[in-house]
Amino acid sequence: MSSSDPKTRPKPLTLPPAPDAPPVPPSSWAKRTGFKPKFSGETNASDSGQIVLPPRARENSKQPDLEAGRPRPAPPAVNGEQQPASDKGPAEKKRREVDGANKGSSASAANGHTVNNGVTPQPQPQPQPQQPTRRPSRNEEVVDVLPQNVDDEGFVGRHSHMKYELRDTPGLVPIGLYGFQHFLSMLGSLILIPLVIVPAMGGTYEDTANVVSTVLFVSGVTTLLHSFFGSRLPLIQGSSFVFLAPALAIINSPEFQGLNGNNFKHVMKELQGAIIIASAFQALLGYSGLMSLFLRLINPVVVAPTIAAVGLSSFSYGFPLVGNCLEIGVVQILLVIIFSLYLRKISVLGHRIFLIYAVPLGLVITWGVAFLLTEAGAYSYKGCDANIPASNIISEHCRKHVSRMKHCRVDTSHAFKSSPWFRFPYPLQWGTPVFHWKMAIVMCVVSIIASVDSVGSYHASSLLVSSRPPTPGVVSRGIGLEGLSSILAGLWGTGTGSTTLTENVHTIAVTKMGSRRAVELGACVLIVLSLVGKVGGFIASIPEVMVAALLCFMWAMLAALGLSNLRYSEAGSSRNIIIVGLSLFFSLSIPAYFQQYGISPNSNMSVPSYFQPYIVTSHGPFRTKYEGVNYIMNTLLSLNMVIAFIVAVILDNTVPGSRQECGVYVWSESEAARREPAVVKDYGLPFRRACKPMIMTWSKFLSSQPFMG
Repeated sequence: MSSSDPKTRPKPLTLPPAPDAPPVPPSSWAKRTGFKPKFSGETNASDSGQIVLPPRARENSKQPDLEAGRPRPAPPAVNGEQQPASDKGPAEKKRREVDGANKGSSASAANGHTVNNGVTPQPQPQPQPQQPTRRPSRNEEVVDVLPQNVDDEGFVGRHSHMKYELRDTPGLVPIGLYGFQHFLSMLGSLILIPLVIVPAMGGTYEDTANVVSTVLFVSGVTTLLHSFFGSRLPLIQGSSFVFLAPALAIINSPEFQGLNGNNFKHVMKELQGAIIIASAFQALLGYSGLMSLFLRLINPVVVAPTIAAVGLSSFSYGFPLVGNCLEIGVVQILLVIIFSLYLRKISVLGHRIFLIYAVPLGLVITWGVAFLLTEAGAYSYKGCDANIPASNIISEHCRKHVSRMKHCRVDTSHAFKSSPWFRFPYPLQWGTPVFHWKMAIVMCVVSIIASVDSVGSYHASSLLVSSRPPTPGVVSRGIGLEGLSSILAGLWGTGTGSTTLTENVHTIAVTKMGSRRAVELGACVLIVLSLVGKVGGFIASIPEVMVAALLCFMWAMLAALGLSNLRYSEAGSSRNIIIVGLSLFFSLSIPAYFQQYGISPNSNMSVPSYFQPYIVTSHGPFRTKYEGVNYIMNTLLSLNMVIAFIVAVILDNTVPGSRQECGVYVWSESEAARREPAVVKDYGLPFRRACKPMIMTWSKFLSSQPFMG
């Protein structure tokens, strides 16, 4: 009988169908970073960069406990099935309910139990080992872009640990509390740069107080603009340490050394002109869509050494200045270290106050100790006055102790007493900016470094507070608005450009506050405080030794935050180890060659020793007949972050390596993001239907092209 006879033909589906070949599980780094490894023979429709929502049913037993620092105990099994861990917070509970409904509808389709013409097919026996939990597919695993096994506050899990997420609005009181807390924890990053550059420009304590008030005002305004029209992530905008080194290089230019009169206003106008031109270049880079192309060169292996070099470059200013009054500076450093490391687990009313407020708490306590020592006469020397310049002191006894009187006493500044109660910072308050092309080119290169810094901050913060990373178009929009914000900073005269503060990512992770409303309300409070002149005067009266001690901590944090970007790549890869090592070493060694070139060991410099690395333009190795070219090359090649960026970009984009090794940042695909309402609400512009500028449309067009995938 023919084998085609239905009576003798074997019955179909008597055995369970052979399961599909299980997908090759990505390595542990891929689970943490969300990269899509491309294995030979794999066909995947969503391998073009599209990000798919992961199922919420995961093994929570392996997730570490953020508070206790150990793995969470697995919940008891019910009916042989493992129960998920309890959720924390209303936002997570609501998201869990929605995902549960979606999962229920998709599970039936996944198991193949469909109804055809009202007849339900007979269920087939399933192998027993497949009964426990369904293994997530590759697409569902790679989307978990945030590290899951790093034992550090804020970098474990994406949603389970956040108290409030990006679009949450818990209420006016919690928003006000967390918003003020957010800005207070960032106090060091906001106020320390004016305390360094204004005295270097020859400004008085009153000038320092006015610049501090201006920085607070511009930071509040630009943070609001970025929250509404930039990346829309809860990131604080302010004076970045990226601009500190080039600003000091311009301040210590040879043409400014012999000025008579008010050096501060003259140098400030030069800085304003350079910042305005560089900011316009950054805005063009973002809004033209060129930033979307530039993102292909910016990988974690590039961002890590570049930002780390920013923190490491200012070591000559840190402890050498602390040494002028060790009993005050060392106490300041030790207090911040104790609060941020040894007491970081202590909670008061549910807040880790020592970890969140390590900088302001250490500053207040050290200031109190210095005040008591000053009042007790520890730094009073008979017949000596700390306000008399050292060059005018005749007594050898007073000349010997003038340094301790200047750096240890807390009453040498009269900024608080002389500051008005109300002062409104206004644009062009120092005069009309002066434009010089050589200084502008230096700042334009630095604006690229600032954009690289912001790219890393966008990616890291989005994984903490949002369900998706931003699209390349959103990143371009954020960089463009940062350029406009820096133009405002140049017009108002803050001395540096305005960009995303890298330390913000750590603050979000520690405070567990991801609501943009909290940052917006905090920015409004910051604007109000900037109008109170006494606030700027109070900050300007911080002794210089305490400023240097706090900067030792802030710059160390910045270096560590930069290197933390390596968690998005294979940090143990020999390729990445060599690239990062070479970038960091040459970022310290090559600038040292330029800074020390032509200086004799016994030369008597007119600037303090901690500012000598920034006078390279007067003695650098480039000595062509074009003075402007000499200025640009000697300055740029003496900046640590520029060397780190150049070396890292060249090596990372020319040395062969897999996508896993390079650790490219994962950005949401434009078409996929448009189909997801959550992504549109997270990053969509307000009033986008009523107002849609042509320049933003062009940027969006460029970023959505196929070659940008």
